[in-house]
Amino acid sequence: MEQVYKYLTGMKFRQRVEAVIEKFNDMREDLDRERKFMGKQWSKREAQILAVVGSTVGMVGDLQGIAGKAMPEIPSLDMPLLEASTDPEAESIVIGIPQCSGMT
Repeated sequence: MEQVYKYLTGMKFRQRVEAVIEKFNDMREDLDRERKFMGKQWSKREAQILAVVGSTVGMVGDLQGIAGKAMPEIPSLDMPLLEASTDPEAESIVIGIPQCSGMT
């Protein structure tokens, strides 16, 4: 028992605990940096996808305006993309990108 007490109150134990805490803090900082980076990447990708969807829907609308009823319906454009455009979480679900709120 005396050896355990001596070890716990000694410098070697303190140094080992400090080393563990230091590595833990390093890992936490790395994780925070990765989270911030990935949040930015997801936001960028989401904006790109929404821009493509918006451009495609606009182009189809232009063509429908020109061709009228002669243009066939495009069922995949009837998805709730337009309804989701007012709800960021719904947009993310429709386009399959996880929402990353709170990550800046």
